[in-house]
Amino acid sequence: MNTEKREQKFGRRLINLITRALRLLFQRCISCFIWIPTTFDRFKQVLMTMSSTVSTSQGFLSPARHGSFESSNVLASGSLGQPEMESNGSNEVELISVSWNQDYGCFAAGTSHGFRIYNCEPFKETFRRDLKSGGFKIVEMLFRCNILALVGADANSQYPPNKVLIWDDHQSRCVGEFSFRSEVRSVKLRRDRIVVVLEHKLYVYNFMDLKLLHQIETLGNPRGLCCLSHDSNTFVLACPGLHRGQVRIEHFGLNVMKLINAHDSHIACLTLTMDGLLLATASTRGTLIRIFNTMDGTRLQEVRRGVDRAEIYGIALSRNVQWLAVSSDKGTVHIFSLRVRVAGEDSSSCLSPAQDPAFLEHNSSSSLDGLISPSTSVNPGSSLSFMRGVLPRYFSSEWSFAQFHLPEDAQYIAAFSSQNTVIIVGVNGSFYRCSFDPVHGGQMFQREYVRFLQTESRPR
Repeated sequence: MNTEKREQKFGRRLINLITRALRLLFQRCISCFIWIPTTFDRFKQVLMTMSSTVSTSQGFLSPARHGSFESSNVLASGSLGQPEMESNGSNEVELISVSWNQDYGCFAAGTSHGFRIYNCEPFKETFRRDLKSGGFKIVEMLFRCNILALVGADANSQYPPNKVLIWDDHQSRCVGEFSFRSEVRSVKLRRDRIVVVLEHKLYVYNFMDLKLLHQIETLGNPRGLCCLSHDSNTFVLACPGLHRGQVRIEHFGLNVMKLINAHDSHIACLTLTMDGLLLATASTRGTLIRIFNTMDGTRLQEVRRGVDRAEIYGIALSRNVQWLAVSSDKGTVHIFSLRVRVAGEDSSSCLSPAQDPAFLEHNSSSSLDGLISPSTSVNPGSSLSFMRGVLPRYFSSEWSFAQFHLPEDAQYIAAFSSQNTVIIVGVNGSFYRCSFDPVHGGQMFQREYVRFLQTESRPR
C-alpha cells in the first residue's frame, strides 16, 4: 500500500510539473493567440517587472473593419463573464459615468452592473451588458464600432481599476489588456492610437499591435485630463504640462511640441477641434474659457462663464467651430459664439496643418486673420465695456449667448448635435435635447427629455 501511495503522489507531482510547463509554454507562445484566458492573469502579474504590461496578439484587427453597435443587439457571453439576461431593476442600477463617442452621436454609460450604449439622434438604447462581477467606471467608445476600452469600478470583483481591457463585443472577447501599478484615470481612443492616462503619466500605444510608442510626464492629473484630434490627417494630443495652468500640445505628425500657459490656476477641462488646431480650456476657478491656436499658443478668444468660482464638467465645440458649450456645477449650460476659424461641416474634408492655407498664412506672419472670422452672432458684453482698462476685467468680458438651466444636484456634459441643437447627458440618468436661436440667443428651448436608466426601450 505504501508503494502504491508513493506512486500516486509521484504521479500527481508529475502532472503538476507538466501543467506548469504547459502554462509557461503557452505564455511564451501567447503572440499566436487573440484571447488571453483570465486563468493566467495572476501568474502574468507575478512576472510584471515594469510599471505596465500589455497582453496582445498579432491577430488584432483594425477598428475600421469591425461591426457597428447599431446592429449589435444580441447579448453574447465572453471573457467578461456570463451576462445577466434579465434586466436589473432601475432602483438597483447605479450610474457611475457617462461619456461621448468621438463624433458625439452616441454616449456610453458605465453602471454598477456593466455598461450601456445609447444613440443620440434619434434617442435609443442600442446595446447593454449586465454583469454579475460589477461595473465599469470608464467605458470609452471608438466612434460607432464594437471596440470598447473598459476600466472596472472599485467594486468590480473581476476587473480592477488599474487594468484596461480592449473589448471586441462583436467577437465577445478581450483582444488586448493593459495592467498598471496605479489607478487608470481615463482612456482615449483614436482609430490608430490608444492613450491611457494615469495620475502622473500618459502612455500612447499603437492600436494595431498595442506597442508602446510614447510616454508623457504630467503634473498631478486626478481628473485624467487628455484629449485627441480625430481627423485622420492629423494626430494632436493635449494634456496638462508639468506646471500649474500649463497645457502640453503634441503634434505627433509634425513632430512639434508646444507648451501653453493657459491659466494661473490648475487646468480643470480642455478639448480640441477635430483637426486639433484649436484648443479650449477652463481652470479650476471656472470663470473663464479660453481658445488657443495649438501651433503657436496664441490666445484667440476669451469668454466668461460667470464671476463666482465653479467646477467645469465639460467643454464642447461645434463641428464648424462656430459655437462653444460649457457645463458646470452651477446647473447652467452656456453657449458662446466664437470668432475663430470656421471649418466645413464635414470634418473629413478638413485640411491637414501642412495643407491648410489659413495655417500657412498664420504661420508665416503675425496676423491672426487666418484663424479669426467674422461672426453673425455676438456674445453680449457689459454695458460698461466702454470703460475697459478702468473697471475690473469682468465688466468688459464676453458673456454667454444662450443658456439652459438644469437641476444643480448632478453632473452634466453637453455636445452639439444637428444645427443649433445641444444634447445634454447627466450622471443622474437624464437626457435633454435643446435648441437655441442662432441670431438672438437667450434661453434655450427643451425639445426632448428622457430618463434613460428607466427607459423600457431596450435593444431587441
